[in-house]
Amino acid sequence: MFNFRLNIEECQEDSRMGLAAIAASRPSRFEPNGIQLRFIHDGGLVDGGNRTVDGQHGIEVRYGRRIDAFRALGRLLGAGEWADCHFEESAKFSTLGILVDVSRNGVLTIPAAKKLIAHCALMGINLIMFYTEDTYEIPGERFFGYLRGRYTRSELEQLDDYANALGIELVPCIQTLAHLEQVLQWPAYADYRDRDGILIAGEEKTYALIEQMIVAASSPFRSRRIHIGMDEAHGLGTGRYKTLHGDQRPAEIMREHLRRVNSICAKHGLRPMIWSDMYFHDDISSDAYSKEIVITKETKASISDGIDLVGWFYGGDLKEYEYWIKRHRELTPHPIIAGGLLTWNRFWAHLPSAIGLTQACMDACKNEAVSEVFTTLWADDGAECDPFSALPGLQFFAEHGYADQVSAVRLRANFQGGCDADFDDWVRAADLDALPDIRYPLQFQREDGKTAGNPSKWLLWQDPLLSLMDPRVEGIPLREHFERLSSDLFSASTKMGGNTRLLFPALIARALSLKCDLRRTLAEAYSLGDQVRLGNLLKEDLPMLLGAVRELWLHHRNLWLEAYKPFGLEVLEQRYGGLLARLESLSLRLGQYLTGGDDLPELAAGLEKVFDDMQFLSYNRVATPSFTR
Repeated sequence: MFNFRLNIEECQEDSRMGLAAIAASRPSRFEPNGIQLRFIHDGGLVDGGNRTVDGQHGIEVRYGRRIDAFRALGRLLGAGEWADCHFEESAKFSTLGILVDVSRNGVLTIPAAKKLIAHCALMGINLIMFYTEDTYEIPGERFFGYLRGRYTRSELEQLDDYANALGIELVPCIQTLAHLEQVLQWPAYADYRDRDGILIAGEEKTYALIEQMIVAASSPFRSRRIHIGMDEAHGLGTGRYKTLHGDQRPAEIMREHLRRVNSICAKHGLRPMIWSDMYFHDDISSDAYSKEIVITKETKASISDGIDLVGWFYGGDLKEYEYWIKRHRELTPHPIIAGGLLTWNRFWAHLPSAIGLTQACMDACKNEAVSEVFTTLWADDGAECDPFSALPGLQFFAEHGYADQVSAVRLRANFQGGCDADFDDWVRAADLDALPDIRYPLQFQREDGKTAGNPSKWLLWQDPLLSLMDPRVEGIPLREHFERLSSDLFSASTKMGGNTRLLFPALIARALSLKCDLRRTLAEAYSLGDQVRLGNLLKEDLPMLLGAVRELWLHHRNLWLEAYKPFGLEVLEQRYGGLLARLESLSLRLGQYLTGGDDLPELAAGLEKVFDDMQFLSYNRVATPSFTR
């Protein structure tokens, strides 16, 4: 790889600040004796794109949009040969964006958010939405984002300035109907609640609060766009709304609510976008998108020219994506399409499946001439997943933004250039959730649309004595799988700077290699009365497992505090604390049993196969078989 030299004063004025920021963040790649780079705006590239030519003293980068300059820089940083420094690209989409969830416990710190923004710039991603349900500050609303690490206005302004310098539009992203459980749990907002996490529609005080939300969320940003959510409002109108207004069809409530909220946006010069699922959802079905729905004239009329509709699809093949794009055009001529990188409810993005799904999504968007696309990094169930684990998926998504088809060679080179990390090593870490009997190989074209479950999560968190999911993995050589994975990831973590992030999945794999067979081995020895084996488990296996879990917890804590504000860490630490306490109790009671104490009836209890397939389970479902309220 080459090192470069930037004479900032010779670069186009609109790119100087961003180029200086990138150079400062990668000092090892920029030096006085490096190849000189000049960045020049090219008016001929009106639809976006870049090209490089040999200049008098080095390389000249000609670019259309500011983001195209940083995309070109990312490619240059990954160039292995001189020929790789010469290229020409055209933008395939006007908007290539991502959504980052900062509401499910984890609120990115400003340095971490800037780091992610810089990675996105070097990939060519030109729009970012930080999804904030309540994690932004509203003046005078003390319980909005209470003890949740909400962003201040000045913090959001700082992020907007940084993103703007890199050619990226930051768009506020909030909720104005459902997914507001965090706010509506407090007595101060009881009068705003219809049911669960849904605001009560049709009440003037609700729209006064929503106006405060919209103003607070949008005012720190240059963008005049705003995502106002409105997805998954299941049960709309069936709580306090029904008491106050009687029975109303959810579709009618939704139409009037959207009209009111859109008028607030128009008042403040904002163009809103909303999720589309409620328009393809009948009054009874719990499915997000129903093919049985017929779009009526009234429904179509409720989506005015000033509202952008976003379809979200996190599964399916090429034909499925094309079908839903066509269905959305029954409502709007220019739908926005959102895919997903499978970061939710797991420890590491499931990259092989995410890449396969992204391939189908992006091919469909190109075939159907969709101009605006983005992909999502959700953080459901506690934000346990390292958000940066999605970077290879983001790179793959971004490559589609500048090529008809993705080159595997260029993908890996560009990822190394922009992220200082090895693509295949990061994808290997996703084998945390690829058990030996069900493989999810890296494929750039995936036909079945299937996604992996999250076995690493439920194998770690399930109770060591009441291992609910053990029957599902009976006969699978788990220990060998996780031992090999752990060894590979520890070795890979020392390759280059960005690969140090692989220590996290390496430590998970090591803890799982020690825990995955524990209950099964204990129960077998206990049923046989094999006190020698039980004694060895007490003296050797359990201390090793306790040590591995403690090391994982400490590393995860450090990783969290590096990436997120400390609010929300308590959720993860309660999970680690619960597991450690149960392991300590197991050690204590096993020791007592071996010296003549009480029996261990949990080990004598037979386990049943509760689920038939590789389930996607949350912490609360696997930590205990008991259903608690």
